Amino acid sequence: MNRAAFTAAIAVESRKTLASRVVITSTVLLVAGIAVLAGSLTWAASTGNEQVLAQMGPMADRTGWDRLMGVVAQVTAAAAVLGFGVTVSWMFGREFTDGTITGLFALPVSRPDIALAKLVIYLAWALVVATVLVLLLGLVGLAIDLGPVTGDVLAALARQHALTGLSAVIAIPAALAATLGRGLLPGIATTIGIVVTAQVVVVAGSGAWFPLAAPALWALEPARVTSTQLALVTVVPVIFVPAILATWRRLQLDR
Repeated sequence: MNRAAFTAAIAVESRKTLASRVVITSTVLLVAGIAVLAGSLTWAASTGNEQVLAQMGPMADRTGWDRLMGVVAQVTAAAAVLGFGVTVSWMFGREFTDGTITGLFALPVSRPDIALAKLVIYLAWALVVATVLVLLLGLVGLAIDLGPVTGDVLAALARQHALTGLSAVIAIPAALAATLGRGLLPGIATTIGIVVTAQVVVVAGSGAWFPLAAPALWALEPARVTSTQLALVTVVPVIFVPAILATWRRLQLDR
């Protein structure tokens, strides 16, 4: 890897990301959308709204911060993966839909370096999203008077931070799909497939051993997921990051 070329790729991809309406919209929806939705449901449940309580399932029996964090984890399990999947699909697929992929062949920066730079910026952005979301959730909890921020609350917020970050990792296969399919739609379709598959596996009772579902289960009920089961999430980047780089290395314009 040429460090100077890779640094240049990081700078370019950073500017693309910061200027993108897709990324800005995804950020707002992931941060404000999740926090407002979870806060609203928690507040409605605390007022005794029977319709909301009926829809919350097991979360209806929880109270205070425990209920808020449970609702947030449920929402994040699906919404975050979708949001991250759409964003990473755009980062890779836009080069084909906008016709800029041709120009990348003429750059002194290798295509694998460009792809790696995209992934680095994507994960850095996801870390920022996770951090801001957790801070906003803390403010939401205080605003609706859920009580003091205890050690257990901080632990739940830390799990939420990890869940959001791991959701971004889980969505990485969408980048490979967007590359192979040469556009956004294959990546988005793959993201939807990830969400649906994870939900089916959870319903079947094997979610703790399934890397795409384990983080959400761990955030909801830490005792149900072991550290070994949670560590299986690393299989996703281990498999798909090299596959993405190899695909970009062998990329051809005619197919």
